[in-house]
Amino acid sequence: MPAVVGRALVVGEALIDLTRDRSGHESAHPGGSPLNVAVGLARLDVPTVLAAQVGDDDHGELLREHVDASDVDLRSLPPHREDSAVALAELDDDGVATYRFELAWDPSEMPTPEAFDLVHVGSIATVLAPGADAVERLVHDAVRAGVPVSYDPNIRLAITPDLEVVRDRVDRIVGYAAVVKLSDEDATALRPDLDPTAYAVRLAAAGPRLVALTRGGDGAVLISGDLVVEVAPPPTEVADTIGAGDSFMAGLLAGILMAGWTGRKGYDREALTWLGELAVRAAAITCSRPGADPPWRHELRPTMGS
Repeated sequence: MPAVVGRALVVGEALIDLTRDRSGHESAHPGGSPLNVAVGLARLDVPTVLAAQVGDDDHGELLREHVDASDVDLRSLPPHREDSAVALAELDDDGVATYRFELAWDPSEMPTPEAFDLVHVGSIATVLAPGADAVERLVHDAVRAGVPVSYDPNIRLAITPDLEVVRDRVDRIVGYAAVVKLSDEDATALRPDLDPTAYAVRLAAAGPRLVALTRGGDGAVLISGDLVVEVAPPPTEVADTIGAGDSFMAGLLAGILMAGWTGRKGYDREALTWLGELAVRAAAITCSRPGADPPWRHELRPTMGS
């Protein structure tokens, strides 16, 4: 396949996953779904800008070093802040985690979508006030400019517990998105009354050209129009599943960009199968090693080509 064509803009949270045990020992790792997607895209040779709010503290320096190592162009959005966002997991004596989030999301400016070939949004940044409104305006601007939008709701009800508000926001963004990816857990959180695949089919009917539903060890379902394709994951010795969905998203989008399909109105079985196999391989590689460590392009040969 040819080299990847086009630039991607990823907008959303970049945060530190901080684990603290009973003795007070802490370990910090860069995280946040949009950050993971940006790193995954860049490692697959997609020129990628990550627009996020990053502080000037030590955590911010860790975030900058992490994205720089994968050639992600980080754009820190105003207003300026001293502290970076943190997702804190405090472990009890049995290793059970209690989560607490220390983050604000209030960007006053956004990049211009016309400078990009794809805009990706998702996760906390699309629902957490007041910044969620700025993200939704960016989505509108991108669509008006003819730039396709991809979306991963990545539901976090612990942060935004009002399900009706979250569901309304998801429905609005889905209506503008060209590509939507969600997990079976997202689907169940949003519509517990529906089978996850049935919900994904319903989303596909709302406008997206492609909807992908990830199902953990059961692989993924890709939907375009009335066509539904199931893709099985490759055999994998799982270290953990951290960042697997984000790597799936990055692989899916890199495949679309590489094939020159950003303007495509629909996908046939062959295209869906190729995209799905690429995405599940990217996720499987991430699962095979600890943490959110997405694959580089050479690890996905021959699926992606040289």
